[in-house]
Amino acid sequence: MRWAALVARFAALGLLLALLLAPDLFKPVLEPLTENGAPPIYNEGSLLDLTLDHLALVAASSLIAAIFGVVMGVFVTRPAGAEFLPLSRTIVNIGQTFPPVAVLALAVPAVGFGVEPTMIALVLYGLLPIFENTLTGLKQVPAATLEAADGMGMSGLRRLISVELPLALPVILAGLRLSVVINLGTATIGSTVAAKGLGEVIIAGLVSSNTAFVLQGGVIVALLAVLIYDALGFIERGAARRAGRSTP
Repeated sequence: MRWAALVARFAALGLLLALLLAPDLFKPVLEPLTENGAPPIYNEGSLLDLTLDHLALVAASSLIAAIFGVVMGVFVTRPAGAEFLPLSRTIVNIGQTFPPVAVLALAVPAVGFGVEPTMIALVLYGLLPIFENTLTGLKQVPAATLEAADGMGMSGLRRLISVELPLALPVILAGLRLSVVINLGTATIGSTVAAKGLGEVIIAGLVSSNTAFVLQGGVIVALLAVLIYDALGFIERGAARRAGRSTP
């Protein structure tokens, strides 16, 4: 099973690299999906450049969401911030309740077109799993461990940094992994407000009724999601081993 999984990962990586670096190889497969002599390979920009732009957008928004999500999660698990837990949950749930398209519609008049409104939508959409997993991870730290840290004379800040966060890290990373994969797909809508990304390929295909373009953009996003989810899972399992926890 492990060999089969490894072969599947390399196959997915090879297919992704071929789509980005040598897309003309797929002309025979994609040509039947076009009509009226439309090009089978996206020709309005570099697929590699658009993929890098897409990844940069997701990475930046995920980093911001991770900072906010973890800080909020830590704050509401401290005695001074416990009363703000309902408010914090309401804020992060709003990000999931409002469709990203609605967030874009509200953000564009305030910040204009481009990356900024897309970042706002992605950060709000990615907060919930990180925040909730931070809460779960911190609450799962054994009480005996916390008492031992207090008995050693650790301050609250040192106990958080040296004990609580390292033990909660695998659960936090699981939330981050889910957030990143969600935003990989969601980021495609950024192209509707002029943010560079793989949404350009999909939207160009939809506008021109070119199924080949839609398939190229969709397959690249799907392969990125699978490979990144797998890579983050590897990191999560490593953190779990260091924390003495088991993961599926």
